[in-house]
This record gives sequence, C-alpha cells and structure tokens, in this order.
Amino acid sequence: MKSAYRVMVAVVIAGASVFASAQAYPTKPIRMVVPYPAGGGGDLLARPLAQSLTETLGQQVIVENRGGAGGNLGMEFVAKNPPDGYTLVLALTAQYAVNPSLYPKLPYDPVKDYAPVALLVRNPYVISVHPSMPVKSVKELIALAKARAGQLAYSSAGNGSGAHLCGEMMKTMAGINIVHVPYKGAAPAITDTIAGQVQFSFLAWRSSGPHVKSGRLRALGVSTLTRSPALPDLPAVAETLPGFDLPVWYGVAAPAGTPREIVVRLNTEILRTIASADFRQRMEADAAEPLGGTPEQMGDYIRSEIVKYAKIVKESGAKID
Repeated sequence: MKSAYRVMVAVVIAGASVFASAQAYPTKPIRMVVPYPAGGGGDLLARPLAQSLTETLGQQVIVENRGGAGGNLGMEFVAKNPPDGYTLVLALTAQYAVNPSLYPKLPYDPVKDYAPVALLVRNPYVISVHPSMPVKSVKELIALAKARAGQLAYSSAGNGSGAHLCGEMMKTMAGINIVHVPYKGAAPAITDTIAGQVQFSFLAWRSSGPHVKSGRLRALGVSTLTRSPALPDLPAVAETLPGFDLPVWYGVAAPAGTPREIVVRLNTEILRTIASADFRQRMEADAAEPLGGTPEQMGDYIRSEIVKYAKIVKESGAKID
C-alpha cells in the first residue's frame, strides 16, 4: 500500500513539475529544424517566423538546416529529441504526407512521432508552358495532350516531388498520356522548359514566376483547390478538373509527448505571426496563403493527406532515385 502511495505521489510531483516547466516556457533558446539545405522554400519561411517568435517568446529561435534523404534525416533527428518544446521541425508536404508512401523504411512515423503545432502556409504549383505551345488554358492543354498522346512532356524537380505527383494526378483525372521528365531540382527543370526541351512544368511560383512575368513562360493555372489570392487571374486546375488539389503546405511540429501547454503556447504565437500584415506581405511574393488552425486540425490534415498521397503514389508508380 505504501509502495502504491509513493508511486502516486511521484506521479503527482512529476505532473506538477511538467506543468510548472510549461508555465515558465521558454527559458532557453529554441531550435527550429528545417529538413532541407539553406535557401529552399522551407528556409525562406522559417527565418521570418523564427525572428517573429524570438520577439514574442522572449528567447532566441534558431533555424537549423538538416538536409538529406528527402528530409528524412531532419525529421528523424527531431523525433529523437526530448519532448520539451526546445526542438521543433518546420517541414512540408513531402515529410508529413508523401514520404510514408515513397520510402519502404521511413525512419520516423509522421503521426506517432510528433505533436502537431500549427499549419503555416500553402503554396500552389503553377502549370507553365513554353510560349510556342498553342494553348492558353488547362482545358486546351488537356485537349492537346489527348490529340498528341504520349508526345507532351512535363518537367519536375525530381521523382516523387510534389510537382511530379501533380502531373500524375492530372494524367489520371484527365485521362491523358503525358511523359514525366524528372530533374535534380527546380532550376534545371525550369531551364529546359524555357528552352522548349519539355513542353510544360509544375513548379512553385518562386521558380516560374519571374519567367512568366518576362514572357519566357505562359502560366495556365494553379494546383490549389481554389485560386491563389496572390495570383487571382490564374484559374485553379480544379475549375477544369473538379477536386484537383495538390498544393505544397508547411507546418511546425514538436516531438511526441511535448506538454499540451507548450504546444498551445507555440500555436498561439505562430498564429499571431502568420496573421500579421508584415508576414502576409512577405509570403505574397511567393504566392503563399496563410493557413493556421489548431494542433488537432493539423493532425487531422496530416492523416488525410497521407491517405491522399498514398493513392497517388501507388497509381503513378513513383519511386525515389
């Protein structure tokens, strides 16, 4: 009986300690891991977010790039850190929803190994064609692809990338035969589209936007379910193929087991940041749309996206190089 009492007292003390720690949080710098090399989309988002959180939380938030294996190395690193709120990950669709279907032995579980904190933003992939292409809409592109079955090629930043899966989803939904040409990154993919080596591409506005504005590419549409507020003149592919919705989205998570009070505190401050005029202005340049929501909504979204991408990956036969 005394043993049981001692155990109960220990549990109560431990719980009180965790609560007190959460109440005082943060008391030291916070590390925000981006599972990609510096300079990518995640990094460009992480740095203004970290700067804002440093100001509101009163402790420095340091961005740490840990690239490799499609983001898997950085994700694994965060999962193995203590669940104390001092190591976070800012990852995207690939790590949360696509990689579980692409990698036979993923070193982390996107649902079990993390405590979702907040969804940040979503960006559309933009369908852009070479100006010589006799099409000015997604509908006309699909019609041309049907007339020239197997003759039109699209570029992406690599096998299994979101852009690749956009093409595969269009292929399935529209009933067309188009050829995927993977590149090692967005730069060579866009270069060959501009050169006319491939007929069109699915790439982020960050990569294709300057070339659309200069007239070297013609943009036809965006991959989000609705039009992007930053690109209102570009139709959503879903206006031609109802239900088409493959944006790239970003979210922050902590290791599983992070105290609820800490997760809520982080969620509150992140939502405050992404709602600010300064942050929104920064994101508009990249056609990014703020998301937000509760940690629970992020968890539900991750689970639904895992199911969606599992189907697309299976149907496309996408494999990692």
